[in-house]
Amino acid sequence: MSRIVAIVGRPNVGKSTLFNRLTQSRQAIVDEESGVTRDRIYGKADWNGITFSVIDTGGYVEGSDDIFEEEINKQVLVAIEEADAIIFLTDVTTGVHDLDKSVASLLRKSGKKIFLAVNKVDNNSLISAAFEFYELGLGNPYPLSSLNGSGTGELLDDIVKVLPPAGVEEETELPRVAIVGRPNVGKSSLLNSLLGEERNIVTPLAGTTRDSIYTRYNKFNHDFLLVDTAGLRKKSRIKNDIEFYSVMRAVKAVENSDVCLLMVDATRGIESQDISIFSLIQRNNKGMIVLVNKWDLVKKDSNTAKLFEEEIRKRTAPFTDYDILFISAINKQRIHKILECIEKVNNNRKKRIPTSELNEAMQEAFRAYPPPAVRGKNIKIKYVTQLPSYSPAFAFFCNYPQYIKEPYKRYLENRLRENFDFTGVPIKIFFRKK
Repeated sequence: MSRIVAIVGRPNVGKSTLFNRLTQSRQAIVDEESGVTRDRIYGKADWNGITFSVIDTGGYVEGSDDIFEEEINKQVLVAIEEADAIIFLTDVTTGVHDLDKSVASLLRKSGKKIFLAVNKVDNNSLISAAFEFYELGLGNPYPLSSLNGSGTGELLDDIVKVLPPAGVEEETELPRVAIVGRPNVGKSSLLNSLLGEERNIVTPLAGTTRDSIYTRYNKFNHDFLLVDTAGLRKKSRIKNDIEFYSVMRAVKAVENSDVCLLMVDATRGIESQDISIFSLIQRNNKGMIVLVNKWDLVKKDSNTAKLFEEEIRKRTAPFTDYDILFISAINKQRIHKILECIEKVNNNRKKRIPTSELNEAMQEAFRAYPPPAVRGKNIKIKYVTQLPSYSPAFAFFCNYPQYIKEPYKRYLENRLRENFDFTGVPIKIFFRKK
């Protein structure tokens, strides 16, 4: 299930440095991703075996102080609504700032678990200054240094205690499908077109998290759960077009799904936020189908779809093995193809290749193009096996795993995809000592 920890605070207090510290210092998978909006990043952290998403709410560096304050407050409200815990970061070198007081007043009313962190406490002489922040009325401050990491362990120890438990999976093998994409791309229209007017096909099911609701689609021999995403639950008091809001919702929707329908607006082309959500899906090892919506509004010639598809695959390389469908959610154009793709991608995600068949196909790949020698050492891959994981993962056993480079890894992935259909799913490859 998704667990979200948001870092809030005025600009220049060190939020991004703390973000990097939380996502990198324990060798967690680093999911730093820019481009959803300027200065917006989100990632994965792991502390004592508990994994959670971290979101840096970013700072605005332009505009008057009034606009500046308004934007910070908007993001704090979003964080309050979506996050499980909030790190309120302040700066010991400037003392308690007026903007800190404004943010603190919003946080005190929230009822969420707030951790007041005082940053830039780089030496013991500054610890006493950190206790001035008691006046914000948010309990004990955590003196820390994002730069050198001191104090972050105590903060994380307390944060993981308040995060929700992992949750019990539903007793169903039905695939969970999330419709994700930028605001106003047509997610709700697609949901309505899929469900149609036959309301008897809708069965609300309790989700695996406190706040995820699944809607069952059981029609035309297809049976799956649609994950409730942005725009389907109660309207937020925040405007739905705030990009930060869509990022937090996308994180939750992706993490609670098996297959993601990534919607792209045909009238705008593929944009940086689409790429960010694509990367999020890939890093979480979820199935993927790209839907180019509003295709009915585009002036087309015989080459338009081909050029559009080439541009999308170029922007998402090296992962390009997924279906792209050109649809109109409102006109129900090619909606039936989405249903077929969902079934295919989910089957590919769960696919198990017999070890003998796998080795027969891959031994040919090793012979055709053996791994390049490094420092005079010839690398020999002896054996490959599929790992028992949520999505396709393979272990290649060899004499010098440390010398195998990324280009050869991609070569092996391409051979796997040529021999066995893994369309729409990321593949993980590991090299191990024989």
